[in-house]
Amino acid sequence: MTGTIQATYTFKDFRTTGGDTLPEVSLAYVTRGTLAPDGRNAILVTHGYTSGPRMIEPGVASSEGAWSTLVGPGAPIDTDRYFVICSNMLGSSYGSTNAASIDPRTGKPYGSKFPKLSMEDIVGAQKHMLDGLGVTHLRAVVGPSFGGFQAFQWGVSYPKFMDGIVPVVTSPLPPTSDRTAGLMKWFGSDPNWNGGDYYENGGVKKTLTALRVDTLTRYGLANSLTARFPTKAEADAELHRIATGWADIFDANSLFILGRAMEAYDVASRFDRIQVPVLYVLSRTDALFPPSLAPGVMEGMRKAGVDATYFEIDSDHGHLASGADADKWAPALRAFMTKLERA
Repeated sequence: MTGTIQATYTFKDFRTTGGDTLPEVSLAYVTRGTLAPDGRNAILVTHGYTSGPRMIEPGVASSEGAWSTLVGPGAPIDTDRYFVICSNMLGSSYGSTNAASIDPRTGKPYGSKFPKLSMEDIVGAQKHMLDGLGVTHLRAVVGPSFGGFQAFQWGVSYPKFMDGIVPVVTSPLPPTSDRTAGLMKWFGSDPNWNGGDYYENGGVKKTLTALRVDTLTRYGLANSLTARFPTKAEADAELHRIATGWADIFDANSLFILGRAMEAYDVASRFDRIQVPVLYVLSRTDALFPPSLAPGVMEGMRKAGVDATYFEIDSDHGHLASGADADKWAPALRAFMTKLERA
């Protein structure tokens, strides 16, 4: 496999940790670089809660920013040397099986009947895909935000399958807020919501757009746009344009599916399962995962015997710092990759 490739991997009868079975699972993914004959030169990039696998493509933006500056020829994640793959999560909205997908048993969208997923299920589906693509070992798992949850989970679930993990603007514990209850404050009053079965009655795009504006503002995008646009009106218009474009693609049920997986996620009590070096990266201005998390996380990993390094991005871009200020932590990522190569 060479160049940048968008594709889908499909497999059957995926059993979740909750005991449900999905008759068929499709995972959309993007790759850059070439897989070695022995399948051991791969790097998995895991994306955020509301972004998708194209975050590693040149010139394609995501909610984390343009990660293509971190992934590419000669970049810290070097596509001249590595086969880099970014997989859309099971339950997400960029081509993978989710609530809007047709349940082959009924011929209708899963909707509210989509199985409850855990973080173990999400990385388990990725592992199934990597095995099918011929990947036998990963140099690293690297990802921001929800992608960082996955990176931590990979270290716990498959401790010998990679050489290192890089969780970025994230935590080994979920945010303290109740994700499902927070979402219901938005969607519960939408007349089309119907408990998540809204596919035949007009959808919930208006509410989804409003939620996205609120989310991007909290993530720090509004401040970034104010610096780029001459008037507040123009900055607000751009924020709404971005939010509307996202709402055209993203399915509201995916927020709930992934949100519930987030609520149940906790690897802090299982640090002793991690057997590889960790580069833990936070942003100075991130309100969602603030730097105040670092001392406790680092102490927990070191007490468990994990070789852990911490780096803080000196950024004004809040939760979006990993992409918006990629150059500020790229040297730390490059040094970590070199460390893994020498081990």
